[in-house]
Amino acid sequence: MADISRFGFISHLRANPTTHVRHLRNGTLAHDGAGQAFWFRPLNSSLSEIPIDDREQPLLFHGRTVDFQDVAVQATVTYRVIDPALASTRLDFGIDPASGLWRSTPLEQLGGLLTELAQQTALDLLARMTLTQALSEGMTSLRQAVGSGLREDQRLTNIGIGVEDVRVVAVRAESDVERALQTPTREQVQQAADKATYERRAMAVERERSIAENELQNQIELARREEQLVTQQGQNERLRATEAAAAGRIETEAAAGRKRVLGAAEAAAEKALLGAYQELDQGTILALAIKQGALPEIGTLNLTPDLLTPLLARLTEGRA
Repeated sequence: MADISRFGFISHLRANPTTHVRHLRNGTLAHDGAGQAFWFRPLNSSLSEIPIDDREQPLLFHGRTVDFQDVAVQATVTYRVIDPALASTRLDFGIDPASGLWRSTPLEQLGGLLTELAQQTALDLLARMTLTQALSEGMTSLRQAVGSGLREDQRLTNIGIGVEDVRVVAVRAESDVERALQTPTREQVQQAADKATYERRAMAVERERSIAENELQNQIELARREEQLVTQQGQNERLRATEAAAAGRIETEAAAGRKRVLGAAEAAAEKALLGAYQELDQGTILALAIKQGALPEIGTLNLTPDLLTPLLARLTEGRA
């Protein structure tokens, strides 16, 4: 909106750089251009302010496909006034010399025209497409078709309007139909998820089986080695027992040999002693026995005549 200041019978206008101002004084063009600033008399002046910046017009409309399904299209058209002088003669961009406000609603008129033209092109395209095609390919096709249609439309060219860009934001079907169309895809996604889950479970089971087999093989190997160890230990014990028995036998035989040798020596000594005793008389033997303590303890001694007679006879002989 232009800034207008009034000083008595004269006013001053200052426009923005993005607006084009046309000043007619008594029907004659006095000022024409963007970002104008000038003095004027409201009584004999006619002012027009045309925006020349890029503007966006949102679009939302419904169409019907070839298979009689309702489709909602949401899009945005970016446009601008490329010929302000022409636009000011076709649309009412006149402003009040006192307030600087538009006397009418030119942008609303221009937005309605853009919406109708874009809707007509989009509906013609949707009428030749199925619902599946509209939902899968509709955004690209509609953007190209609406953009080409608006740029080539003579009604926009004749009023100095240029279309810069067309963006199709969404192409949607009714909620029930959309859910029905999404069901097969959801089923496929669910099947893929279930398949992945089953594969993970199968892989986990296979890994558990491999681990169990490895543990079993380890146990078998440990049992086999334990059996070998027990067998080897038994062999070692038998070998030690055999060696111990052999050593014991050798020791026993050596001890027996020593005993035999000792016994033989003792027997020989006894034999020699007995041989020596054989040459002695009975009294000497008795005296030796008494000396060595070989006789038993005598508690009571009974002397009979048959014992004393020989002794007395020997004593008598000894004295003689």
